[in-house]
Amino acid sequence: MKLRYWVLGITLSSVLLAANATVDSARKKIAEKKYDEAISELESAYKAKPSPDVKKALGDAYLAKGDAFMNDQNVPPRVKYPTALRAYREVLKYDKDNAKAKQNVATIEGIYKSMGRPVPQ
Repeated sequence: MKLRYWVLGITLSSVLLAANATVDSARKKIAEKKYDEAISELESAYKAKPSPDVKKALGDAYLAKGDAFMNDQNVPPRVKYPTALRAYREVLKYDKDNAKAKQNVATIEGIYKSMGRPVPQ
């Protein structure tokens, strides 16, 4: 019985170490503004083995991507708003209580509504 728990402990430790390595790698990519690479890496890890750390990192990666588009003065509004809106909505899939993502979704949707244009899905 002890051997079985020991093996289970080793397996869980391995999974946690792999998740932490993925999160660390993704955070470095986010710092380098390689948002899509970080998101791809995290989504693969999350699909293989969902963990709270990877889920949180995914929300953070999408938030960083949305913020990058919203704050980039070189991106035209027709590209900026739909891209940022999609990113912020993804944040809410992984962190439904994220206040910043909620506020930014409301702001972008408000912009579209004030112009009388359909809100991108």
